This record gives sequence, structure tokens and C-alpha cells, in this order.
Amino acid sequence: MRNKWVIWGLLILTFMLVSAGIYLSSVVIGAAAIDEKQLVMKETSVIYDKDGEKLAELHEEDRDMVDIDKIPEHVQQAFISIEDMRFYEHQGIDPRAILRALYRDILAGAKVEGGSTITQQLAKNAFLSNDKTLLRKTKEVLIAMGLERKFSKQEILEFYLNQVYFGHGAYGIKSASELYYGKQPEDLTVDEAATLAGIPKAPSNYSPVDDAEQAEERRNTVLALMEQQGYINAEETITFQGKTLPDTLHQTGENPAAFYTYIDMVLDEAEAEYQLSPGEIYRGGYDIVVPMNKDMQQASYELFQDSSSFPSEAEKTEGAFFMMDHHSGGVAAVQGGRGYVRQGLNRVNVKRQPGSAMKPLAVYAPALESGKYQPYSMLTDEKKDYDGYTPKNYNGEYQGEITMVDAIKESTNTAAVWLYDQLERQTTSDWMESAGLDIDDNGLAVALGGLSEGLSPLELASSYTAFSNQGETVEPYFISSITDRNGELVGEAEPKTKEVMSEQNAWYMTRMLENVVQEGTGTAGSTSYSLAGKTGTTSFLEVEGATRDAWFAGFTPQWTGALWMGYDKTTSEQYLEAGSSYPTRLFKNILNQVPAENAGQAAFERPDDVQDLQTPVEMTEVNDLSASLSLRGGGLFNVHLNWTAATDERVIYRIYEVDDERGDEIAEVEGEGSYTIEGVNIFNMQEYMVVPYNPQTQEEGEPSNVAEVSVGSLFGAG
Repeated sequence: MRNKWVIWGLLILTFMLVSAGIYLSSVVIGAAAIDEKQLVMKETSVIYDKDGEKLAELHEEDRDMVDIDKIPEHVQQAFISIEDMRFYEHQGIDPRAILRALYRDILAGAKVEGGSTITQQLAKNAFLSNDKTLLRKTKEVLIAMGLERKFSKQEILEFYLNQVYFGHGAYGIKSASELYYGKQPEDLTVDEAATLAGIPKAPSNYSPVDDAEQAEERRNTVLALMEQQGYINAEETITFQGKTLPDTLHQTGENPAAFYTYIDMVLDEAEAEYQLSPGEIYRGGYDIVVPMNKDMQQASYELFQDSSSFPSEAEKTEGAFFMMDHHSGGVAAVQGGRGYVRQGLNRVNVKRQPGSAMKPLAVYAPALESGKYQPYSMLTDEKKDYDGYTPKNYNGEYQGEITMVDAIKESTNTAAVWLYDQLERQTTSDWMESAGLDIDDNGLAVALGGLSEGLSPLELASSYTAFSNQGETVEPYFISSITDRNGELVGEAEPKTKEVMSEQNAWYMTRMLENVVQEGTGTAGSTSYSLAGKTGTTSFLEVEGATRDAWFAGFTPQWTGALWMGYDKTTSEQYLEAGSSYPTRLFKNILNQVPAENAGQAAFERPDDVQDLQTPVEMTEVNDLSASLSLRGGGLFNVHLNWTAATDERVIYRIYEVDDERGDEIAEVEGEGSYTIEGVNIFNMQEYMVVPYNPQTQEEGEPSNVAEVSVGSLFGAG
């Protein structure tokens, strides 16, 4: 008998040791399988403008994390009631729930109820694949037990509520609350919480937007279970079951396509500047503040979709638009094409031939900086042959000479090439390099934008900031600041500027480019904004009169940008017939859609200690010069010269004694129509002539008539 009890004792002890071993093994295995990094869930990154308005969300799983203490008790109770009513009692698995589910499955002859706890669902979703093997189920149980030992019930519930899928791309209770009800979790009512709690079991069946009838039945089941668990009373149950369900989703009203190019360029910058790959951005829950002007971004998108913005004969014409704040460098708006798709061909970065938009950069700015030329310097405007290269003016007209001001305004090709030829190549190449342009070409065609590679809209606009930003270029950026999911600052933009020309010459360029818009080739369209800029057109030589690329590059007191139009591939079947008038007009129309309060200063402001660009000196011919005598005394006389002076008082008059042809200059006066020559000998009288002189162009006008001294006037006066 005694041996029998010993045997039984040994069996019981063995069983207990084996059970303890199994238990300890399960604890060890479950704990080992828990990699806490897998509980760091994919979270939505959000892009905001500078005013804190949400512009876009980036996510693989649309999820915004929320702390459990911001989830009301009745919301927690709704999920516990339907998913795991003994959540606070079990240690990861619920044997009663498993047996109940097994019993109901047997009665139904099929699987109709799951026995998984909330902890098991978390284990499955966070740590395991979707295969349905017995080993996977075993791992699920072991991991669930490990989770229960590692985390509190509230932590497990927080993980679960932030992870679970609610349909329509929404992950987690916060995203679901916003999507279905347009509110935060803390504002959910009991019936709304019950509706959301019913969805995860089968989102495609229980979404109130997809199937209102099934969703209502499911919600009412959740409410009944909440009553059964004592969370609400019978009267409340009836009231909540009578509430209506949402029938639409609360999504942003903005067309996301309007932001596609901008988002892609934000992702490019995040990787280049902050070493954050697009995948990390899509998973990491970053808050990204961008310098976008939402009105301009939206307007540029809508106008790019409007066929009337583009030449009617070229329906498949493409375009690209880039605009930046030239004070800070922040990019205000960007469009990579009319039908731009995410990660598609971004025409903002594609190099094209800039045409005459290159003249200010390759010719006129370097010429001013050389110190040898001024805005009213005279340039040769003649059709010339430069060793086989013979540029022509687009209108076929040549003036012989033209001021720099007028050459820019009228986009005169021959003057630009002539001036470029006068400058040292090192002067021009050094200046363009300092402005951020990598130009390998050195032929005369550079003056007219004939480049082997060309420039992108981004490059062209960035280089024009040398004029708009008082002689300093500024690098563009798309990210003002970026913080991680914990609120830690990853990085923020700092303006990067470089002085490339004097404030004086930058102001001269601004004024001359204003003339282009007001009187020259950039007059197409209209805008209330102060605007300076330059048009550009390149020819497609295979078809007479055809255009390959059409441009407008310009700036307001606040923004600098460039707009290109053309085909991705120009052929003899598809080419532009219109020139730069279309991009010029569209550029202005985009500006017109931006409210005036977003525009900063209304007009260009001349910097202190900088001279303004004068209006052209207007000279008139002198054809009424007269000369008379007056007695001075001592046998000497004075000669008085008189003529009708121009109304422009800046005209200088050079006085010549005429001897044979012109003779010698004896004096000059500014803005007056008279001059007195004192102490002349009456027995050696001279003839006189006046020649107007333009101090801007440093050129003389036509000589006046030759005047003889009238001796009779002396005696007539006596």
C-alpha cells in the first residue's frame, strides 16, 4: 500500500515538474519571440503648411498613434465587450472563450466564432504571418502569454487599439474616428464607439459606408454586449441602438493630385538632406512643415488642367512650373506636368533650352559686373557673321545701335551676341558658375540659350534670385522643419545665400526686366502684381516657324519662378506654333489666383544707397542756334549763343568753335539753351555750333546749324 502511494506521489511530482517545465518553456519561448521593435507600428506622416494646416498624409498604413489615456472608458469597453469580455481576467488566453467557440463551431458544423483574446490578436498581427498552421497558432498562444507578462493590460489595449484595421485604409482608433466621424477618439459617443468596435471583425462587411444594414446589426450587438457586461443600462441601449450611422467618409476635400509634385520633391529632399528614405517617411509618423503657398499650389494645378492655358493647336503640350520665395528659399508651388503622377517624370527637373531667358544670366548681368557697361551703354545691333555663326533678330529688323535697356526689352539677338563676344569668356563663365549654373558650353550661342544640356525650370528660377534678392542667390528648399513621432526635431531649413553681384546692378536688372513685362516681349496677359521677367523661345529647325521650348522666368517682390511649355519630345508632327506668350500669360494668371494678403510687399523697393534706373534721356535737334555780340570794354566783346533746349534737362550741349569742319570744343552746358563766350576779339570772329550729348549712352546727337556772330545786333542795341 505504501509503495502504491509512493508511486502516485512520484507520478504527481513528475506531472508537476513536466507542467512547470512546459510553463517555463512557454514563458521563455513567448518572451524570446517578442521583439519590441515590432510593436513600433507604422504611423502616418503628415505634411503641414507654415500656418499648421494639414496639406497631405503619407502612409503605408493610415495610422495616427494615440495614448490610452486619451481613449475614453466607454470606447475601451465597447471593444472589450465584443472582442474579449474577460480581457482583465485572463493571462493572454481565455480557455472559456476557446471552449465556447469550439462548442458553437461544432453546433454550426463550421467555424463561426473565434476564441482569440485581444492579446492573441495583437500577437498575431504584430509578430506572425497569416499562415494558418498549428505551429503558428502555438506561437500565437506563447507570444500572447509573453505579452501579458511583459506589459500591463492598459499597454496591451493601447497597442491593440492603435494597430487594428478599420477598413478604407484606416489603421488605429484615431484614424478611424477621423475617417468615419470627423472627430478625435476622446469625442466619440457610446453608439459611435460601438459602431467602430464592430468593424475590425470584417471591415468590408461592417463598414457603415459600405453596408449600413450589417453595420447597424453589428453595432447593436456590441451595445447589447455592453449592457450585458454592465457598462450601460437597458434604457441607454435602446437609445443608442436608435442612432443613425455615418454614410460618408470624412476625407480632405482637396484634390491630392494638386500636391503630387510637391510631395515627391519633399521626399527627395528628406532623403538627400536628412537621410530619411521614402519608406521611413511613410512608416515613421513624421510631422513635416513645408513652405508651400497652398493657394498658389492649388491654382497652378487647376490652371495646368485647363486646356485654354495652353496653345489650342497642341493639345498634348506639356508644362512645368516652379516658384520660390527668394527671401527665404522656401518653395511656394511646383507642378511637374499637366497630368503628373506620383514618382513620374518631373519636368521641373528636366533640362530644356532656355532661349532668350538665358540672356540676363549669360550676357547682361556679367556685362554690368565687369564695370565696362551700364544700362544705357550702346550695343551693336547688326547682322554679323562670327566665323559661320550668324544670329538674326526674330523680327528681321536691325537698328545699328541699341541701348542695353532696349536690347533686353526687345529681346534683340544680335546685340546680345555682340556684347557676349566683347566679354571675356572667363568673366561670363565665372559669373554663371557663381549663380549656380553649370554651363560647359563657351560658344556664342550661349548668349541666346543654345546649350548642349539646357536648364531646368528649377535651375533657371534659382539663378534669377540673383536679381530678385538684391544680388544674392538663394537655394530653394521644400522642408522647413521635420520632427519625429516623439516630437524630436530631426532638422530644419536655414537660408543658404551667395552674393554674386552688387545691389546696384541687381536693381538695374530688376528695372530692365520690369520694362520687359511692361513694354517688351513679356506683355502678354496681365496681373496686378509688380512683375519683372524675361521670355524665352527656342526654334525647332526641322519645321519653319516651329517652336520647341517656350518660357517665362520672372519675379515679384516676394517670389521668383519659371514656367516652361513644350513637348517631352518635339517632332515634325508635334511642335509648338505659339511662342512665349502662353507661358507668360499662364505665369501671370497663377499669380492672379493668389490673394493679395499673401503677396508680401506690393511693389519693388529700391535698396538704400542704390541709384534708380533713369528714364532714357530724350534729345531733340538744335536748328535755331544764334550768336550775338555785346560790348565788354577794353576793346573786347562777349558772344551770346542761344538755342531752344530740349525739355529733358539732363541733355548736355557741347559748344564748338567751327573752323573748316567742326573745330574745337570750348565748353559744355547741361539742360540750358544759352551760353556766353567772354572776351572775344571783334577782328577775329569765329562761327559756332552746338552738339547735344547723351550722358547715358555717351553719344553725341546731330550737330546744330552753324551760327555766325551778328555784329549788327551790337549797333542795333546802341
